[in-house]
Amino acid sequence: MKIAVFADVHSNLDALETVLDHIDRWRPDRVLCAGDIINRGPKPRECTERVVTRAMAEDWGLIYGNHERYVLKYGRGNLPDLGPEFEIIRHAKWTYDQLAGQASQSGQAGLDRSDCLVERLEALSFQWSMTDEAGNEFRMVHASMLGDRKGIFPDDTEASLREKIAPAPKVLVVGHTHRPLIRTVDDALVVNVGAVGAPFDRDPRAAYAQMTFEAGAWKAEIIRLDYDRERAIARFHESGYLEDSGDFARLILAEFREARSLIPGWYREYEDRVMGGEIPLKASVDRYLEDCRIDG
Repeated sequence: MKIAVFADVHSNLDALETVLDHIDRWRPDRVLCAGDIINRGPKPRECTERVVTRAMAEDWGLIYGNHERYVLKYGRGNLPDLGPEFEIIRHAKWTYDQLAGQASQSGQAGLDRSDCLVERLEALSFQWSMTDEAGNEFRMVHASMLGDRKGIFPDDTEASLREKIAPAPKVLVVGHTHRPLIRTVDDALVVNVGAVGAPFDRDPRAAYAQMTFEAGAWKAEIIRLDYDRERAIARFHESGYLEDSGDFARLILAEFREARSLIPGWYREYEDRVMGGEIPLKASVDRYLEDCRIDG
């Protein structure tokens, strides 16, 4: 049995299409997506259409990530529309507006233009699981069993890993941290499949996992794929994402270019100061990118 697992597309259409093409040529028995199709990128609607259409037609396993949950708050009126907080999360509103607007002209078979992508994402669950041929559980969640933001990292201790996977299945596949790993703790195989659209391990190539069940045991391999990153960067500008999402989107693009995590450092250094009116968002982004020696 062969299962392909991907996660963290983050509205990167070029990376998604490359990964899906590679998966199709590998011809797995099943495809799983561990969430974060959307946000922090320029093509949320097109990426969601492609994933949802195929998940419906081919019985994929599909769950939500923290970014689906975060962006969909706009549909419930739970996020501000003015002030410093809005400026920080304005990119998420842009993403929601793309999803809630008219379906794209991409002509995705199986997804009628009247279908609401927001409703499709709202219906997703926290986890997906199955029982393999040996009677063991193969489980997928976005980050860990502690929630959709408590991620599994390469440097986690065994004690930390045990806590994050409990109750432990035979196989647990996750995404969220954008850092791939394959670990065994006790009797459990733990696989972080990395990120399709925005890796944070300094390797800019798209990532996904190939899981293979042979001789009564699961094996995992992380696949890395080159794609047209310059085209992906151009979409940040052409789509209106950068212009309409404000200065915080410059941090998102910098993360993409650098293939490393930058935004948590900005939050630690500047969030309270921006929210308190001590420094404007633009000035904080300018200063932070300069301190990181990044051309922003």
